[in-house]
Amino acid sequence: MNHRAAAWRARGRVRDLCGRRVFTVDIPARGAEQEPPLLVLHGFPTSSFDFHRVVDRLASRRRVLLFDMLGYGLSDKPDIAYTMAVQADIAMALVAGLGVGRLGLLTHDVGDTVGGELLARQLEGGWDVEITDRTLTNGSIYVELAQLSAGQLLLLGLPDERLSDDTPLDRDAVMAGVEATFSPATAVDPDESAAQWEMIDHQRGSQLLPRLIRYVEERRAHEDRFTGAIERHPSSLAVVWGRDDPIAVATMTDRLRRARGALDLVVLDGVGHYPMVEAPDRFLDAVVGPAG
Repeated sequence: MNHRAAAWRARGRVRDLCGRRVFTVDIPARGAEQEPPLLVLHGFPTSSFDFHRVVDRLASRRRVLLFDMLGYGLSDKPDIAYTMAVQADIAMALVAGLGVGRLGLLTHDVGDTVGGELLARQLEGGWDVEITDRTLTNGSIYVELAQLSAGQLLLLGLPDERLSDDTPLDRDAVMAGVEATFSPATAVDPDESAAQWEMIDHQRGSQLLPRLIRYVEERRAHEDRFTGAIERHPSSLAVVWGRDDPIAVATMTDRLRRARGALDLVVLDGVGHYPMVEAPDRFLDAVVGPAG
């Protein structure tokens, strides 16, 4: 196993959540806990590993909870239909199992939509927690503005089923698709890419990508629910966005500001879809403030 992937695996543990084996990471606050725990929701097609460079500073004043969503990373990868409800159920089970009643959210990509489902449930009274603060990062929260990549369109054009063993997705093609969302200013780290691929293809997970990509269709069908909750929820909202994202384009932040009004916005120049991977220090300065 790639040494970075192995180090991340060693920081976590597998828990039984909703009858599935789910990889989780629970990072205690490095100092006095000054804020409620932070629940981190990762993006497609990667995993919680995306945050391995930033998690310790995220935990400077608060406990940080991460997990690989079902079908992703080091979690189980069953051949099922993947929905936002399935992922939200697991998030709620993790929070309940840890006895957390107040929390913040940090979400990215498909994690923005899972976060939207959690916010909707909380607003409806279906999730008995207090959400104190939120940070939203690059994700296609307004689907009609999204510039879907050729790879995404290819996956969406396939049947919603696991690929057969004789039609695997090529590693180079998958990682080229991920790296194409980076800013042209970002230098690709081959070791980082190797670790990301190991997480994607764990338990032959690359064969599930045509199933996992269906979040785009669900987001399109239920945008009022997911993005509506992002817009309406009364907790404080910070938005940290890579300006050079070719898919979740930066104009989405303008629309969100018009819809919501009150939010703190930081747009990172020379950064694409993965701010926490491409520019971890600048991402952290935006999320938690400059290092002391």
